[in-house]
Amino acid sequence: MGEIHDQIQRHLDTLVGTGAEAGVQVAVYRDGKLIVDALAGAADPATGTPMASDTPIFSFSTGKNVTATLAHVLVSRGFLEYDSPITDLWPEFGVHGKDTATLRHVLTHTVGLPAMPREITPSELPDWSRVCESLAAAQPRWQPGTAMGYHSYTFGHLVGELARRATGRTMGELLREWITAPLGIEGQLYFGAPNESLPELARLEQQARQWPADPDDGDAILAPWESRPSADFGNSGEILRADIPSVCTATAHGLAATYNAVLQGELVEPARLAELTAPAFEGTDQVFGNPARMALGYPIGRIGAPAEENSVAFGWPGGGGSYAYADPARGVAFALTKTRLNPDFNTTLSVTTILADQLAGTH
Repeated sequence: MGEIHDQIQRHLDTLVGTGAEAGVQVAVYRDGKLIVDALAGAADPATGTPMASDTPIFSFSTGKNVTATLAHVLVSRGFLEYDSPITDLWPEFGVHGKDTATLRHVLTHTVGLPAMPREITPSELPDWSRVCESLAAAQPRWQPGTAMGYHSYTFGHLVGELARRATGRTMGELLREWITAPLGIEGQLYFGAPNESLPELARLEQQARQWPADPDDGDAILAPWESRPSADFGNSGEILRADIPSVCTATAHGLAATYNAVLQGELVEPARLAELTAPAFEGTDQVFGNPARMALGYPIGRIGAPAEENSVAFGWPGGGGSYAYADPARGVAFALTKTRLNPDFNTTLSVTTILADQLAGTH
């Protein structure tokens, strides 16, 4: 494919060869052309099944990129509006002062429901109706639109229930109809994977059983399962089969192809791209305490970008080290998926640094 692909491929081979990673995929589009489709290691460390570019990997919150993109497609097709009250479609959501909440608040993580209600645990998460009933009845932590806090698992159900009520279809159905089938990436990107595909999926492994504690862990807003990725969670057949649109099971190529389609104007009209990159809310994340700069549906900036870089890139990472972003200024769509969960983004940082250096050298 070229020198950029070769550089990244050599780096992935080194990461796996030294034991830093077990199985990893990287895909990059530039100006509509696939320039990197690299992989290394095993899809299943127990069996040694080799990784393939079409092996889907459970990638946690990297799936929020796909859900946010579907939200924009829903707006583009006239099913939703950014500033219409949620209660127009979901009247029971309006209790406890949530009647002012809009899709814009959901997309900027300002709706005020960062954590699942405590009665919702991983075993209840696949029960769509029960989760949405609990969210509708929940007391928000702040008035919608007044503060931002990372909506770890609630984000996907909030977007998804609006989508279901507007179209009559699930997020999984919309994903197939509007993204994977038209882009030719069926089998590479799921919210809920079909039962027959489960043997083909990669298996996650945990680098460390004990994830670092969150700041002020005793007062943490999110439950541990919401904030700390677990291989057991991501390998669970019940979770893998369920429509949980805050997470996804995907190949790097599937994620990068989706973002490339956004940049190429294939999923939303090109004029709407400015709304995907413009700041829509800035403040302190009430969940993690870090500064947050949100566009509609995505954080603004690229992991590892120099502070002086005025980045218009946007995209979510996933717990354990996966990442996907789009950079309209450079025409780049990037995704990295991997099987070993660890609490840092060292692999992502190293790969995106190589990519940035190589792209700079091509100008």
